[in-house]
Amino acid sequence: MLFKTSIAALLLNVLGASATWLAYEEYLSRLPKTLSKHQGTRPKISFEPKQPFSAFPKSPARTRDCYVQSHNDMKTDDSAYILSAINKCNNGGHVIFPQGTTYVIGTALNLTGLKHIDLDIQAYIQFTNDTDYWQANAFFQTFQNATTFFQLGGEDVNVYGGGMLDGNGQIWYDLYAANIYILRPILFGTIGLNSGSISDLYFRYSPQYYNFVANSTDVVFQDINISGYSQSNNTAKNTDGWDTYRSSNVVIQNSIINNGDDCVSFKPNSTEILVQNMHCNGSHGISVGSLGQYVGEVDIVENVYVYNISMFNASDGARIKVWPGSPAELSGDLQGGGGSGRVQNITYEDMAITNVDYAIEVTQCYGQKNLTLCNAYPSNVTISDVTISNVHGTTSTKYEPITGYVVCSSESVCSNITLTDIAVVAPDGVENEFTCGDVDETLLQGINCTTTNLGTN
Repeated sequence: MLFKTSIAALLLNVLGASATWLAYEEYLSRLPKTLSKHQGTRPKISFEPKQPFSAFPKSPARTRDCYVQSHNDMKTDDSAYILSAINKCNNGGHVIFPQGTTYVIGTALNLTGLKHIDLDIQAYIQFTNDTDYWQANAFFQTFQNATTFFQLGGEDVNVYGGGMLDGNGQIWYDLYAANIYILRPILFGTIGLNSGSISDLYFRYSPQYYNFVANSTDVVFQDINISGYSQSNNTAKNTDGWDTYRSSNVVIQNSIINNGDDCVSFKPNSTEILVQNMHCNGSHGISVGSLGQYVGEVDIVENVYVYNISMFNASDGARIKVWPGSPAELSGDLQGGGGSGRVQNITYEDMAITNVDYAIEVTQCYGQKNLTLCNAYPSNVTISDVTISNVHGTTSTKYEPITGYVVCSSESVCSNITLTDIAVVAPDGVENEFTCGDVDETLLQGINCTTTNLGTN
């Protein structure tokens, strides 16, 4: 085992002053002076103050340990070592990535057959920058051309340890700027996991979303620290903190997110989701959607509770976004409209905002700037039973004096949207001035509605 000072000296010539070096240097700074090779203790999972929609299954103690070998040179693929340890300890074991060790993953890992296993990641793990390999071999997840470096799924799986996963995102940010149609992998793919936890980890420089949770139930994310901005003039785009998809009874809590897209987004068929105690900076808000993108698909998001959020320097605070009933194009690689479904029983409670463009945004014209066309073809995704309360703070100058936007494409597909205890102030001092359209304004308590400038820009 090398001490962290010698590891740093070894890697300085390899990494230089890149974003990857910044991530690794941060990882080193968090290590104790004397490194331990011992197993860690699985963090206690507790739900405060809100409880999940359903109780989580118990996860029994593990009965054996498996240590993951490493080349420890930041060049050689360690995937075979990782698979060997996981296979050895599957069904009852504890896999340990020791402190101060570095791992390189250059192979797409299918980890969907896990059962009763803990992955104790105390180390630094970096995914290679071989963009040709990952575009050809990353796991395709069907939704919006999403791909993942690996797929983690199965039954009763816990991942923790205080270590860091580095997606080596800079090369992808620059590549995407040159070609918007490349497939950028998601850093952490939770795919088909039934009962598990992901906690006490640092995620850095994901090429696209940081977390994609698909076809999963009874999963909690806790104490996750997310960050990673571009070091060039090419923005790190679509770096959502979490996207949930076809999943239920998911909890995301007690985490810090510094990113450039949705802090958390509830994609199609996300139900019984609790998000609480989050610090979001630079994001596009806590978002329902986008929904109704694909003709013939039925998208449902219902029973979502969002509580105690701090939102800084963002485009939105609380956000619901669905596509219109006719085709629309947000960008060359993101277009849609005409799908159906519903958004129902959504609660946002207690959100503090600072320098946020819209404190609250509800739109059924996502991707369509022509409001006349959008209203001619109202969304097929209904929105009902939405309660947003105790949102307070300051907005940015972008839309002042307007501080919020609640516009439906038709009254027939939007009902029972209630706003209470809202106190959001524009930089010019105007409070609670919203753009409203095709909604019951009597339910927007304390909001001053205007119908001018209905476009969302």
